[in-house]
Amino acid sequence: MSAAKILVAQGGGPTAVINQSLIGVVLEARRFPAVERIYGARHGVRGIVNEDFVDLTQETSHNLEMVAATPGSALGSTRDKPDLKYCHQIFEVLRAHEIGHFFYVGGNDSSDTVRIVSEEAARAGYPLRCIHIPKTIDNDLVCNDHTPGFPSAARFVAQAFAGANLDNAALPGVYVAVVMGRHAGFLTAASALGKKFLDDGPHLIYLPERDFSIDKFLADVKAANDRHGRCMVAVSEGIHDASGQPMLAKLAKDLEHDAHGNVQLSGSGALADLLCEEIKAKLGLKRVRGDTFGYLQRSFIGCVSDVDAREAREVGEKAVQFAMWGDCDGSVTIKRTGFYSADYELMPLTDVAGKTRVMEDEFISSGGTDVTDAFRMYLRPLLGSGMPDAYRLRPAPVAKVLNP
Repeated sequence: MSAAKILVAQGGGPTAVINQSLIGVVLEARRFPAVERIYGARHGVRGIVNEDFVDLTQETSHNLEMVAATPGSALGSTRDKPDLKYCHQIFEVLRAHEIGHFFYVGGNDSSDTVRIVSEEAARAGYPLRCIHIPKTIDNDLVCNDHTPGFPSAARFVAQAFAGANLDNAALPGVYVAVVMGRHAGFLTAASALGKKFLDDGPHLIYLPERDFSIDKFLADVKAANDRHGRCMVAVSEGIHDASGQPMLAKLAKDLEHDAHGNVQLSGSGALADLLCEEIKAKLGLKRVRGDTFGYLQRSFIGCVSDVDAREAREVGEKAVQFAMWGDCDGSVTIKRTGFYSADYELMPLTDVAGKTRVMEDEFISSGGTDVTDAFRMYLRPLLGSGMPDAYRLRPAPVAKVLNP
């Protein structure tokens, strides 16, 4: 068996910078003379069990750099959630192709896949180095200050709300936008970074870390609308009542479910529409509009954070370094140092796999409908340089003549 063959794959939802991590692996691996071949698996773990590999060793450096700067998953991805039998199949393919190093770029489920494959290899006495490379726009990987993909998605959300706020200020009404995030509200909370003036929207932010009450929601909307003459609302798709039931399940009659039996929260505008209908029916407000950002926030090509791109490249590079120079499997993690700089550590797979981080209490306001300055300080440096800004006229009132 040659330990000089490596395999890299991408799993889960694409992001604006996931290809930076992929190319970081490829280019860093080329620096090691012992590396004979660098394979990529098409469509994640499904591509592994199907032996659907491409030889990335033959790709030009220039094209690799162009791909790195392109959002989406260049190798394709998958939503397959491997069980023990599936992971055993993965391991058998890796052994058949004499793969010595396995790199998987992904989120929670991907880290758990790497853990199981690592354990299968150890049980079989096969020398396989397994490294998980972090990625998720939800920012819900434990042991990480933040996760590659989240800052760029957060940049999109902040800018989208800043633009919607300008629209809503010009033509006042109630605006409700639903943002991704089943269990963690980080991405929805990023909407607060689009505010410049005190009366800018969003005026209300609802996160899955806090129980949601439709009656309180309606009272909050009425109060904000009375105060500002308008109301902008940011809502996480994962909001739920005190029993843990998703609000979409309570409000909707017909529900879609994903492959794992979960209520389908993404890819549908149902929650925004249902909340808007409640506002119209219960508050009697006429101009009420709803949006669902859906997949737009994941791989939007015009909102890539330069900080995010750099760190996504570096976690790929560090993964190779940890694999080549280290003596253990693990998950690459990002640690914050100073006001803002990043360092990288390799954590045990069991510390990361299958666990979900949610927003810390210090990031959520006491009322539960806003974020704190601590969160703003946490997120601002991650959004990168060149964030657009919005300004207002400072009009001097002219005295009325006909109706003084």
